[in-house]
Amino acid sequence: MERDRIIERLRLQLITQKKSLPDILTEVQAFLDGGGRWVQLRMKEAAHPDIVQTGKLILPLCRKYGAVFILNDHPELALEIGADGVHIGKNDISPVQARNMLGWDKIIGCTANTFEDIEQLSGYPIDYIGLGPFRFTSTKKNLSPVLGVEGYRRIFAQMQEHGIRIPVTVIGGITWADVGPLNEAGACCYAVSGSISNAADPTEETERFLAAVGSRTQGV
Repeated sequence: MERDRIIERLRLQLITQKKSLPDILTEVQAFLDGGGRWVQLRMKEAAHPDIVQTGKLILPLCRKYGAVFILNDHPELALEIGADGVHIGKNDISPVQARNMLGWDKIIGCTANTFEDIEQLSGYPIDYIGLGPFRFTSTKKNLSPVLGVEGYRRIFAQMQEHGIRIPVTVIGGITWADVGPLNEAGACCYAVSGSISNAADPTEETERFLAAVGSRTQGV
């Protein structure tokens, strides 16, 4: 896998929100049908066997569409499933440990809430940073202070000043209507959960997001 090329082309990531296996598969299918090509399976409170079972069903679905599939939190389970990588939180395994486990052909993303977080993470062997939250969201517990458009604008400017070029994915309560102002602030990649999963028509909502982001086809 050419990690750099993939990260450059991915613009919209779905973070799964549903709990039951059928609902998760329906959620992912709708996103893929809408043109989305980056899926993160997030099952925070699930048992490891359930995560593996779900991941092994999502993987061939993503392969069918040429989509990238990563797992939240568990590099060891990502290896067992055969996923393309992992996203790790601030209190999870270290990026160095994750890289040692996964090797250099897998994607590793990390969570950040401040420029200081980004500055620290930029020294690690990772591929992208999920920066947020943009606004309040009930999807995540123990939420950090919201950034808003100006918060992202400030952090992107600080990154430019310090020569930090790692890709950043904006996350946290984003709707498709937020994409325009965030693009103007310097954002290019977005991670979305409830706005797509809870939409009346998730496929149509995915299309709407991709139109706003500026990329209808994300295939790798």
